[in-house]
Amino acid sequence: MQVTLTVPDELMAAITPANGDPGRAALEAMALEAFRERQITAYQLRLMLGIPSRFELDGFLKQHEVETYTAEDFEHDLANAVADTTPVNYLIPIDAIGVLEPLYKAVVISDTF
Repeated sequence: MQVTLTVPDELMAAITPANGDPGRAALEAMALEAFRERQITAYQLRLMLGIPSRFELDGFLKQHEVETYTAEDFEHDLANAVADTTPVNYLIPIDAIGVLEPLYKAVVISDTF
């Protein structure tokens, strides 16, 4: 889709990066805002801007000071964090049992896997 914007000449210089393409600047601004508002995914942002790799997208986002881990993400993670108090179950070589016994009160070898 092609979009045409009409911007007064005196304002164009103020909103366009030095030696920059005004069309590209407008596309990036629109795409970044959609990404910030979670209207598009990182993959869709890459497609929209023609960024070839996730690594390059991370650099682009850092350059534009876009955080991908938000305060809302932190609150969600914090609310869903559960302390794991269940016994530790590991698959270990049989000859390593002697190493674990001093560390744990009980070492149980199960024959069902």
